[in-house]
Amino acid sequence: MSPSILIVEDEMKLATLLADYFTMAEFSPHLIHHGDDVIAWVKSNQPKAILLDIMLPGKNGIDLCKEIRQFSNVPILMVTAKVEEIDRLLGLELGADDYICKPFSPREVVARVKAILRRTQTIENPSDMITLDEYRLTVSFHHQEVALTAVEFQLLKPLAEKPERIFSREQLMQNMYSDHRIVNNRTIDSHIKKLRKKLSDISNGKDWVQSVYGTGYRLVL
Repeated sequence: MSPSILIVEDEMKLATLLADYFTMAEFSPHLIHHGDDVIAWVKSNQPKAILLDIMLPGKNGIDLCKEIRQFSNVPILMVTAKVEEIDRLLGLELGADDYICKPFSPREVVARVKAILRRTQTIENPSDMITLDEYRLTVSFHHQEVALTAVEFQLLKPLAEKPERIFSREQLMQNMYSDHRIVNNRTIDSHIKKLRKKLSDISNGKDWVQSVYGTGYRLVL
C-alpha cells in the first residue's frame, strides 16, 4: 500500500503539481487548501507525512504544526515563502522535521519527505543509527567506538536525538557549555569539523552532520 502524504497548500496549481510528483514516487497524496480542515483530517486518516505551508486561509501552518504535535509525531515538512523566516521558525521550536523555501523543485520536496521517512524508520529500527554513551562521552556505530570531548558530545546530543531536524547555531550553542558562555559561529564550526572527522572514522567515511546553508546543521541518516 502506498504511503499517504497530506499536502496542505492553498495555491491550487502548486498543490496539484506536488501531488503529481508524489504519485509518480508511489505515494498516495491528499490535498487540503484551507487550514481549518487539517486537524480533523489528520486525526481521522493518520498520514505518513505532512507537507504544510505556513501561509494559509484559516489556521496558519505555525498554529497547525503546534496543534498536530499535541497528539501526533507524524513527520512534518514546513513550507515558507521567505528563506530568512526559517531562523525564526527554528527559534519557535515548533517540532517540525524540516523546512523548505519557495520556489522549490518538486523533486527536492519528494526527496526531503523520503529522507524524513527514512529517519523515522531508522528510529523504529535503529541498527543503522549511532549510539551515544553520556557517562563515558563516547559514540559508537556497529561496534566501532570513539571518545568525544564534553563540548563535542553536547553538540552531537540534540542532533542525534532528532535526526534530520535542522538546528540553528544558536540552538546548538545553548548546549555546548554548562556556563552558557557566548561563542561565535567559527567556534561552533570548528567543533563540528572535528566531530565530523570522528564520526566518519567509525562509519567508513560517512558524513553524518550536514551543513544547511545559512541556517545551521542536521544529522543525516
